[in-house]
Amino acid sequence: MAGRFMRLHTLNLDFCTALTSLQHDCFSCMPNLSRLSMCETRITNLWTTSAALSKLPSLTELRFQNCLCCSDTGPCPLSHGKETTAHGFESKKNECLNNGVPPTDGGDAIIQASRTGETFRDTLYLDRSMLISEVQRRMENLSASNEVKVSSYDLQGIGLTEPSTVIPDLCGQEKKQNEIQAKDGFLTSVPKEDVKNAAVALKKYTSHHPAPICFEKHYREYMIASLPYLEVLDNRPVRKMDRVVAKTICAKYYECLPYKRQCKESVLSLLHRREMGASNTHCQRTLKPKQLYPRHASEYFFSRSLSAAKLGSSAWPLLHSVSKFRHTFGNESKMLRPRQFEYHPSDPRLMVFGTLGGEIVVINHENGNMVSYIPSAGAMSSVLGLCWLKKYPSKLIAGSDNGSLKLLDINLMPPEFVDSCRSSVRVTFDKFDQLTSLHINSTDDQLLASGYSKDVALYDIGSGKRLKLFNNIHKEPINVAKFACHSPFMFATSSFDHCVKMWDVRQNPMRPCYTALSSRGNVMVCFSPDDLYLLVSAVDNEVKQLSAADGRLHMNFEIASTGSAHNYTRSYYMNGRDYVISGSCDEHVVRICCAQTGKRLRDVYLEDWESGNSMFVQSLRGDPFRHFNMSILAASTRPSARWEIIKVNLLASSHNTEEYSQFSPTSFNNLGG
Repeated sequence: MAGRFMRLHTLNLDFCTALTSLQHDCFSCMPNLSRLSMCETRITNLWTTSAALSKLPSLTELRFQNCLCCSDTGPCPLSHGKETTAHGFESKKNECLNNGVPPTDGGDAIIQASRTGETFRDTLYLDRSMLISEVQRRMENLSASNEVKVSSYDLQGIGLTEPSTVIPDLCGQEKKQNEIQAKDGFLTSVPKEDVKNAAVALKKYTSHHPAPICFEKHYREYMIASLPYLEVLDNRPVRKMDRVVAKTICAKYYECLPYKRQCKESVLSLLHRREMGASNTHCQRTLKPKQLYPRHASEYFFSRSLSAAKLGSSAWPLLHSVSKFRHTFGNESKMLRPRQFEYHPSDPRLMVFGTLGGEIVVINHENGNMVSYIPSAGAMSSVLGLCWLKKYPSKLIAGSDNGSLKLLDINLMPPEFVDSCRSSVRVTFDKFDQLTSLHINSTDDQLLASGYSKDVALYDIGSGKRLKLFNNIHKEPINVAKFACHSPFMFATSSFDHCVKMWDVRQNPMRPCYTALSSRGNVMVCFSPDDLYLLVSAVDNEVKQLSAADGRLHMNFEIASTGSAHNYTRSYYMNGRDYVISGSCDEHVVRICCAQTGKRLRDVYLEDWESGNSMFVQSLRGDPFRHFNMSILAASTRPSARWEIIKVNLLASSHNTEEYSQFSPTSFNNLGG
C-alpha cells in the first residue's frame, strides 16, 4: 500500500494468505481506519499484531474470524442482550436460516426473554452451576477444526466460585465474591446486572475462517486488553465486563514488561534519573522525594530498568543469521548447514557450531567472521554434541552420531581448508554408539555421553578412557545427560520413559538420588546457572521447573500443546535463571516466560523471507553475556532444506534494519497494491 488514505474507514483483507504479520508502521497511511477484517489470513503473533493495531485510535471494529451470518465487522445481533428487540432477533434468525446457519440456543433463549419479559436467570437457565460449566468448556484448548471456540473467562481470574465465598479487599474489608469487578485492572464491586450481561456473552459461539492468531490461548482477552477503544471483536460486542475479565486474565498470564515493571519509560528518562541519583524509576501515583540508590543495588536495578525500557519500546525484535557460510576448496563450494551450536563460556564474541556434514566451525558472531574450521573426517556424520572446557578456553569436545568423541583445540584449527583434523585433535575417546548428547563437569575432568540407548557413559577427559557405564538406568532411550553447573559429581538424565533422574557419580550407579515424572516423554533437562532448579522439557510443550534438591515441582509453564507426538520441545534459561526460552521442532515460535511466575513475556516467530516458509525450531540457547539475547537453530524443509542459526536481540528494534528482512514474515507493508 502506497500513498495516503486519510478518509479510508473500512479495510477488508479477508483470505489474504500472503499476510503473516503486521509491521510497526503498516497503518500509518490510514489513520482514520475504524473497521478492519483479516479473516483467514496467516497472522499469528499477538504482540506485534496488537502493537500495530494500537496505532489506530479510531479502530472500533476488528475481526480475525467471523460469524457466518455476518457480512461485515459489526456485532452479530444474536450476541446482544436485552437491548436488542424480539423483532431484531426474529429477522436475524430468518437471515441465519436463509444462509443455512442454525441460530444458537442462546439466541432462541434471548428471543424468548424479550417476548415474555421473564428474568435472565429463569429464561436462559444460566444458574451458577451452568455458568461455571460453560466457562470451563470455554477455557479448554481451541479446537483444530474450522469451528473455533473463542477463548473465554478464567474461573479463578474472575472469581466464579461458590456464592458464599467471601474475600477481603485491599483495605481488609470483606465482600461477596459475586460482587467483584475491576477497578484499575483489579477486581472490586460490580452490579449484578453487568454479571448477567457478561453471562449472556458466554453463550455458545462458533466462528468461521479463523486466522492462526485465534488459536492462541486467551487471544480474545489479550486483544481486548491491548485495544481500549475496541467495541466489536470477531462480530461479538466488547462489553464492560469483557474488559474487566480481559485485564484480570492478562495480568495473570502475561508479563507486559520484564522484571515486574508496570509502565513503559524511555531510555533517556532512565539515564537522566540515574545521573540525578533518583531512585524512583517506577511509575507511581504519588510523587516522592528523590532518594539516592543504595550502592549495592543501583546498577543492578538500573540495568533491569533499562532492559525493560528497551524491550517495551518495540514489539519487533532484531533477527539476523550468523551461519551463512560457504566453504570453497578447489572448484567446489558448499553451504555449511549447522546441526548444533554453543556459545563460548568466557569469550562473548565466539560461538562454535557443528554441521550435518560433520564439520566444526568457530565463528565470531559479532562481526560474522570465521575463526577456525575443521573438516569432517572419514564417513559423513552429523555433529550432535558440543561442549567447551571452562578452564581451557581454546578447547572443546565434539561428538557425532557415528559415536566418535574428540577433544579439539581451536588454536590449531585454521580458518582455511587444510587437512587440519589430525593436528587439531588432542584426545580421542572410546566410541559411544548412537550418541545424541555430551556434557563436561564443572572441573573439566569428566565427560558424560548419552545417546539412543538406555545407558550413560562417564569418561576421563585427560586420557579419553571410559571410567564407568551406567547400564539400563532408564526404560527408554536417554535423550540428554547434564552435569550440574557447580558440583562436579551431580548430573541429571531425561528419557522418553517420562522420567527425569538425579545421579551422583560417587554413589551406586543403579540407584538415583530421586526420580521426577512427566506426563510425556522427556526431551531435555538442564540446570539453572545457580543449580537451584532443573528445567525439564517433554514432548509437545510440557515445560516444568523442578527443585534440583528434591525434584518437587516449582513451576509449570502451561504452554499449549499441539497434539503431535513428534513435537519435540527444548527449553533453556536466559538472563541467568530469570527467564525461560522454549521452542519445538514442529513450531516456528520461541516462547519467553518468566521463570518465577510462569507469565509469558513475548513470542518470537521465525519465517524465511526468501521462500516464505516457516523456520522450525531445532535448538536454542540464551546468550550468557547479553540480557534478552538468544540464538535459535532453525530449519526449513521446503522447497530445499535450510538450516540457520538466527540471533535474536529483544532489546533492539528491527525498524529500518535491512538484515531483518532475511527472516521477517511477509508484512502488510510488502503486499502489492
